[in-house]
Amino acid sequence: MEVEKLNERRQWLFIFLVGLFITNAVTAELISNKLIQIPIDFSIFGNKFGPFTTIVGILPWPIVFILTDLMNEFYGQKAVKRVSWITAALIAYCFIVVGVSLSIPAFEIKGSNLATNASYNQVFGQAQMVIVGSIAAFLISQLMDAYLFDWIKKKTGNRYIWLRSTGSTLFSQLVDSYVVLYIGFVLPGSLKFSDYMTIAPTNYILKMLIAVSLTPLIYLGHYGVNRYLKSH
Repeated sequence: MEVEKLNERRQWLFIFLVGLFITNAVTAELISNKLIQIPIDFSIFGNKFGPFTTIVGILPWPIVFILTDLMNEFYGQKAVKRVSWITAALIAYCFIVVGVSLSIPAFEIKGSNLATNASYNQVFGQAQMVIVGSIAAFLISQLMDAYLFDWIKKKTGNRYIWLRSTGSTLFSQLVDSYVVLYIGFVLPGSLKFSDYMTIAPTNYILKMLIAVSLTPLIYLGHYGVNRYLKSH
């Protein structure tokens, strides 16, 4: 009976984590056409970094990082890979639906606050190569994160949670930072390669800072999951 209760709790927890993961990933993709500036700056070996200009879609990604690590820790590499493939497919589906909605003319009511064709297309009309680059970067980085997390855990056992969580995120986001910009902006010719080699490292440093700052929350997440699974 105790085993059944534990399995039921694990199943419900997995459903919750997957739902929250997909929601944050899709939301991040939908809001990523707005730029924001993060007022952080510092110097390393004479090179100045910041303030950082990035997409507002970066806001949900810390949650994605934490959820990826929790699923890796408690459900394994295979589960994360399957969820990543499903999420990538759902992101693509979401953009297909958005694309269809863009082709349908808006019924504009004078004096109302409803979206016009121009305002709606400006918000949701992202370039196709940006979408392709975003999905490719997400999938590659997630699969790499799952593999590296599992590899580090096999080498260190249950010790050093910070190493497998933060370490796998740092490497996977290095790939993500370069892939999304290259496919989405360099290949279509909308960004010079020299500018790409300046913007990509800056964005990665920002993601690196976020990943490191999340380390206490990763331990808090592990504590919460262990507490939930043992409270039966």
